[in-house]
Amino acid sequence: MKLIFLLFTLFFAFNTSAKTIEVIDDLGRAVRLEKPARRIISLAPHITENLFAAGAGEFIVGVVSYSDYPEQAKTIPQVGSYNNFNIETILELKPDLIVGWKEGNQKKQVELLMDMGFTVYINESTELEGIAKNIRHFGILTEQDTVAAKASNNFVERLSFLRETYSGENKISVFYQTWNHPLITVNDQQFIGRIIKLCGGQNIFADLNSLTPQVSAEAVIAKNPSVIIASGMNEERPDWLDDWKEWSFLTAVKFDDLFFVPPDIIQRHSPRVLDGAQLICKHLQGIRDRDIQASPD
Repeated sequence: MKLIFLLFTLFFAFNTSAKTIEVIDDLGRAVRLEKPARRIISLAPHITENLFAAGAGEFIVGVVSYSDYPEQAKTIPQVGSYNNFNIETILELKPDLIVGWKEGNQKKQVELLMDMGFTVYINESTELEGIAKNIRHFGILTEQDTVAAKASNNFVERLSFLRETYSGENKISVFYQTWNHPLITVNDQQFIGRIIKLCGGQNIFADLNSLTPQVSAEAVIAKNPSVIIASGMNEERPDWLDDWKEWSFLTAVKFDDLFFVPPDIIQRHSPRVLDGAQLICKHLQGIRDRDIQASPD
């Protein structure tokens, strides 16, 4: 009887320890680990943020440049940039999980990491809800399920509040400018385009084929948006946003609706994107309120 009990105990312990952790990444690939990840490399700044949000920040051993949030991320060794990381440095760090970014990483570099036998999770969120899903997945892969679930649920609740509050409001025509030379914008399938829609905005270039199309100033002028929103590359309002004042007849210029949103809270696919979304939503609502007050009715 004791022998049977001992064998049962050993069998149970073996099967418990051998339990595989598995999630499906954004490319539909099964990502499997034999034990929770404890040496993670993040190949994008927003991925670093999401790992911290999931409670897995302490397990990150390597990041790419501009991984500057939260503050602890600044102390983590860098492995290069998101579009040109150093394979040798990654090898030296001996990661048990690498989280890559389809849109930003070099495909050949990521494929090389896979060919070398590393476990790689590919992130490519196109929907806002994808941020919550990624946070949950990172929690599962690192056995931080409780922390990750809380962060994920908080994100979903806040997103739902913004959507219910603003998406059904009167549409405000929006031109979103990411850069000036060349003049770059977004379509409705791009992440920022989805935020504009969330806020009840109407992206004037919603239907263009490219996610980040190049447009002309003449095309913007022809559309005559009610608001022009810019992000740029730095935390300071870009000087080129005021270049639109040359066309004083534009509605956005007439009412000084040239609006800046810091890029870190609108261009990164992390929980902070809702901070940027809230700023845009409130600004568009301000335009609606002003129009109501100006109405003769």
